[in-house]
Amino acid sequence: MKNLVYSVELGVSQRRGVHVTRPKVWVKNELVRVGLAESLCTYVMMVFGLGSVAQVVTGQGVFGQYLSINLGFGLGVAMGVHVGGKVSGAHMNAAVSFTMCVFGRLAWTMLPLYIFAQLLGSFLAAGTIYAVYYEAIYDYCGGNLTVTGVKATAGIFATYPAPYLSLMAGFVDQVFGTAMLLLCLMALSDQKNKPAAVGSEPVAVGLLVLLIGISLGSNSGYAINPTRDIAPRVFTAIAGWGADVFRSGNGWWWVPLVAPLIGGVLGAGVYKAFVELHHPPFSEQGGGLVEEESFPLEKEQNICANVCV
Repeated sequence: MKNLVYSVELGVSQRRGVHVTRPKVWVKNELVRVGLAESLCTYVMMVFGLGSVAQVVTGQGVFGQYLSINLGFGLGVAMGVHVGGKVSGAHMNAAVSFTMCVFGRLAWTMLPLYIFAQLLGSFLAAGTIYAVYYEAIYDYCGGNLTVTGVKATAGIFATYPAPYLSLMAGFVDQVFGTAMLLLCLMALSDQKNKPAAVGSEPVAVGLLVLLIGISLGSNSGYAINPTRDIAPRVFTAIAGWGADVFRSGNGWWWVPLVAPLIGGVLGAGVYKAFVELHHPPFSEQGGGLVEEESFPLEKEQNICANVCV
């Protein structure tokens, strides 16, 4: 309520030409600002995503189907971009951060901060959804927390392969899914091609995640994000599911941790090799040669500011 009153007073004062000072307590350190924003936007994305899975699983199909999960993660990503996009770039994904470092759009020294923030946000989101759906989970499984089986609930928090999927096929699945994610993210931020319109970036990125979910998600739950998967997996190991979260699927846990890093670099590299490196410096417009307006990806203190997932 105080913030609302302050905002109203600020607006009135500005209209009257009265100088209003900023609150004295606010974070000025850029690293802290980036870390807080990245943690919060990851938390928001994961709460909506994991919440949609919990609702579908514990509701046994009454409160949604597979498409509900796709929509939950897609819209959750869009909201996350709104929360942190202008501060940290809202990567919310270690594969995105790692790829940005590889292609020089994020300083390597920033990578540990991004990964820590993403792990923290994902872990806290898993804990939040566990608390919110605690009674629903126990009612659904009868108090028997299992990773596999008819009443398995570990899949609410982390991804697991389908019974038919081998480790090799799952690895390829995760590499390809993440490659498509980064390839399209590169296109959405390429100012010399057809980037997302200013202000529409959160919706565009959310739709991209939705698209990956409805087309490439059935094999292993389209983790395409190391921090999204490992942090909730660790939480479930602590919360009662035990070491089976690491043993299940022939030791599946490392696949969504490693494969997305490879896939992200591969996808972004393909876009650069096939499209970005070949943009002409001039184009014919109106019968003459007019230099194209170039908008390089914005950088501020080596922090990637382009909107990513």
